[in-house]
Amino acid sequence: MEPVTHFLTGAILGRAGLNRKTGLATLTLVLAAEAPDLDVVAYFGGSVAGMAHHRGITHTLLGSPFVAAATVAGVYGIYRLMLSRGRKPKLPPNWKLLFLYAWLACLLHIFLDFTNNYGVRPFAPFWPKWYSWDIVFIVDPIILALLIFGLILPGLFSMVTEEIGARKSGFRGRGGAITALVCIAVLIFVRDFEHRRAVNALYSLTYHNEDPIRASAFPNPLNPFLWNGVIETQDFFEMASVDSKAGEVDPQNTATVRYKPEETQVTLAAKKSYLGRIYLDWAQYPLVEADILPDQRGYIVTFSDLRFAYIGTRRRETTLGAYVVLDRNLKVVEMSMGPPPEKTGR
Repeated sequence: MEPVTHFLTGAILGRAGLNRKTGLATLTLVLAAEAPDLDVVAYFGGSVAGMAHHRGITHTLLGSPFVAAATVAGVYGIYRLMLSRGRKPKLPPNWKLLFLYAWLACLLHIFLDFTNNYGVRPFAPFWPKWYSWDIVFIVDPIILALLIFGLILPGLFSMVTEEIGARKSGFRGRGGAITALVCIAVLIFVRDFEHRRAVNALYSLTYHNEDPIRASAFPNPLNPFLWNGVIETQDFFEMASVDSKAGEVDPQNTATVRYKPEETQVTLAAKKSYLGRIYLDWAQYPLVEADILPDQRGYIVTFSDLRFAYIGTRRRETTLGAYVVLDRNLKVVEMSMGPPPEKTGR
């Protein structure tokens, strides 16, 4: 999930009652809820290094307690700074409990990232397989709205009650936060149910007289009943919209067919590159296509994952695509995430 959702999740966990047990609980939860994404520093080493290490060790069950400990260490530094300025939290901090809170927030971060279609590697480095639930979009406006309302509405309500003379409480908004968390849990349950219906609908059809080898449905950010379906057959991939509420696939109006390209020495060389190995380890529906460079001095091989493709068009580029440039001897000249050079004007 994107950072705002993680930050708000930490805040609403504190508001739900964890902040009543120890001082600095909300600060710890907010920071720990986002801390696993510190692996973005890998992008300073380039897009390929970023791809290799994003959602890596900081997003694993093994790494989570260390991320939690580092977060608590940072909170302790903030606490010492507060004391030096004569400020104390309303409750004294319980550092053992804060570590458990931070660990909980890190694990929840991994879970939320697992719900979307990018995936996580929770059992790395011992079992570095990618897992994804594919039920929630990376930026989910419904979850964001529930988190925001769960934090803001209780505050607005408390302002009204104070105006009419109601007693002011030291801890406010617990009911709203718990309600928001329950609604998010219900939403995830509904998304899982609808996802299963969408996948079953994809498997129930044949495509151009070929049976599906496998099929997946990926979420739409606004409509929980509309899914982007990807079907693999022996000879091609097909992408089509799925209405899980009706249990129907609409291949006529929105389908896109991408035939599997022939495997060549060029594509094999690109797949053996560092980027190729990383990309194919992560991709669910990889499409690897080779072209001769305009100057005839080598080849450019593009990588795409059809779970991030544009349904209903024949555009070759996808979100989270990559490319490898090879010389005429099939040696790697350049490799990068993003669109290939001719599409960027370089």
